[in-house]
Amino acid sequence: MSEWNDGLKQSSSYFRKLLQERIDKANPRCELTAEEAKRLTKLEAIADKLKRGENVQNRQLQTWLSEEEYEQLEYEWQ
Repeated sequence: MSEWNDGLKQSSSYFRKLLQERIDKANPRCELTAEEAKRLTKLEAIADKLKRGENVQNRQLQTWLSEEEYEQLEYEWQ
């Protein structure tokens, strides 16, 4: 039974890999500009802090979120 599960896991990961390769070929990801990469890094750091339950200052959110994103965040808080 264990061998069957191992085989199933291997074939599943193989198919996931093939599917991801097809998706990547069909929809090539665009390269981020330096500014976009910096924004992404900052937003990921903010998300990590929030997931750990740490406080994030509003001014930091306002700096790295667009005006629409910040307004949406305020709306969801209320």
